[in-house]
Amino acid sequence: MTRRLPRRALALCVGGLLLLSSRLPAAHAEPVSPPAVEAWQAPTSARLSSDGSLSDVAGASATSVWAVGQQSVWDIWQSRGAITHWDGASWTEVGIRNDPTGAALLRSVAAASPTELWAVGEGHDSLPYLARGDGTGFDRVTVDSMRVGDWLGGVAATPDRMVAVGRRDRQPLVVSGGGSGKWKISQLKGKGTLYGVALAGKSEGWAVGDTGGRPLVTRLSGGRWKPYQIPDIPGGYLRDIYLDGSKRALAVGGVYDDSGRARPLILSWNGKKWSQVTPPDGDVRLYGVTGDGKGHFWISGVDLEQPGEAFLLRYDGHTVRALRGAATVAQRTVRLQSVTYLPGTGTVLTVGHVVDANGRYTDVIERLGTSGRAKP
Repeated sequence: MTRRLPRRALALCVGGLLLLSSRLPAAHAEPVSPPAVEAWQAPTSARLSSDGSLSDVAGASATSVWAVGQQSVWDIWQSRGAITHWDGASWTEVGIRNDPTGAALLRSVAAASPTELWAVGEGHDSLPYLARGDGTGFDRVTVDSMRVGDWLGGVAATPDRMVAVGRRDRQPLVVSGGGSGKWKISQLKGKGTLYGVALAGKSEGWAVGDTGGRPLVTRLSGGRWKPYQIPDIPGGYLRDIYLDGSKRALAVGGVYDDSGRARPLILSWNGKKWSQVTPPDGDVRLYGVTGDGKGHFWISGVDLEQPGEAFLLRYDGHTVRALRGAATVAQRTVRLQSVTYLPGTGTVLTVGHVVDANGRYTDVIERLGTSGRAKP
């Protein structure tokens, strides 16, 4: 999940626009099997309509991957949320069945299983948008206690349980529910916004964000959300979190300095406390994080000093290493906003957009093949 802001036009990180000069290959050309060693494959696209971008991705299986985003980014009246599905052979856009107005944008998607999916974002009616999918399509879900002004940025799901996070009246907001149709709205104490959430079970999990001046981490334990102590990092924020069991987790974001420039921020959980991980130098923005369940993590983002290359960070529990796509002569910005690991394939799949100097977006999907044999 990215550093998403409440306004539609800013939700897709519009800074640093450069020239786009190469076209992406057709979506159906994407290879199914990853290579035997860690290497980038050719970029593809879900072929969203004009000014399309993908903001989040979730892999239910190797042949069931879901991504969400927005089309017509710059047109507040024509913009609409997008849902697309990879079935192992091609990407296909999927509609929302029972809502004629549709979503204005979708920020996050989660897969509890191939037939239990959730997406959140913002509706054209200015209400927070929730949609549930069954593997064939999505239906909008109405939560009566949600109101105009509420904002949702992230969602996580386990079987018969979903949690969405965001903000209400400048305070962290948690919306939880499940198959029963009963919903619980929790407005947490203190100022702040939650952007990313991950669940370890129906009553255990973490959510991350910021207070407007420092990173914010909250923990779900015994069914209750409580703030959790982390290192004091003025200017810091967190945008995504990935849980790798009860004793390993990684949260990513950034730290703003007095000049307004951000440097990357990575926090690691060892089962007892959160501590900072030394990030690489450079003008790097971090948005999403995933893992393989064996202590290895991949972080998506953009290196604004080398913006034309696809960019991931890999963390093995000890060191952070940059993984860059092929260099190009043409000027462009490749911004990878979310990332997921596909178990059993050794494949890391990441989504985002490429931007040109006129503000034109083209959605992009990148794959990194790994050996899958590394041990923690």
